[in-house]
Amino acid sequence: MSQFQKNSEFKTPLVTHIYTADPSAHVFDGKIYIYPSHDLESHGLDDGSGDHFDMKDYHILSMDDIGAPCVEHGCALHIDDVPWASKQMWAPDAAYKNGKYYLYFPAKDKDGIFRTGVATSLTPTGPFKAEADYIPGSRSIDPAVLVDDDGKAYIYLGGLWGGQLERWATGEYNPDAPQDKGTSDEPALGVLIAEMNSDMLTFKEPLVESKLLDENGEPLKKSDTDRRFFEAPWVHKFNGKYYLSYSTGDTHFLCYAESDSPKGPFKYKGRILEPVIGWTTHHSIVEFKGKWYLFYHDSSLSGGATHLRCVMFRELEIAEDGTITCMKPYDDN
Repeated sequence: MSQFQKNSEFKTPLVTHIYTADPSAHVFDGKIYIYPSHDLESHGLDDGSGDHFDMKDYHILSMDDIGAPCVEHGCALHIDDVPWASKQMWAPDAAYKNGKYYLYFPAKDKDGIFRTGVATSLTPTGPFKAEADYIPGSRSIDPAVLVDDDGKAYIYLGGLWGGQLERWATGEYNPDAPQDKGTSDEPALGVLIAEMNSDMLTFKEPLVESKLLDENGEPLKKSDTDRRFFEAPWVHKFNGKYYLSYSTGDTHFLCYAESDSPKGPFKYKGRILEPVIGWTTHHSIVEFKGKWYLFYHDSSLSGGATHLRCVMFRELEIAEDGTITCMKPYDDN
């Protein structure tokens, strides 16, 4: 038995016949649905631009219960059916409202700029039909959508380096903006947030950056690479508070921060998961039948190829005050 299988039945890939990553897990109609990206073999260079992550479609997964077989439902949306997109259908998310299921996804437009698209379906597994154009005002990558208890919906976006977040630092797209290499003591870039209109197809307001704060209420610095936001935002709600979790990118941690508002600001609280096999780390957090679960990925199925990943999950320990117990991905001892 391999290292990554020995501790828990949940630490094995959910599916092995395709490569999957960036899992966004939701409970719809009493079942767990996972919306991952679909990794493919690529000839792109691993040069920090992310071009070797050249995904073209989405395949949705589902489980009737924890430990039940995972079903892969085929292609739900292909880039050929998205009029505005040119390439790189990266990490998606999904939401349910208005009797419809909404699939939110990033892709590069015809000018090579990452935008967020939305597609709809009457079933959680699709197929999904994409809107003719991307969401006006969208940018960067990794959309995550929270439908709050009052019915309001919020979208969270952002990713450094290949995710182009630095290129929007002035509010306008600058293809020549330098990458954030974590050497500056300037405030780190934060997650982008906007409330959605009731149609779930457009932003109600412009995206606004929300800084992550340290224990003293000061913005985390770019040089604080063990804690600063890099990509993969996700928000869950617990006991009336909002928890933003995210990846630190090149330091490979999953971390989380807390706020009283869905728009932040969010104060750093700690780590969720130590580094996994592979370069990227991307996740979601979902409650199912009174327990909380972390869905995440690594590159164990491909033997460490950074662009060929597999989705897995494990139970998450959350204390009554919202504190999340940090886990090691392969050895909890």
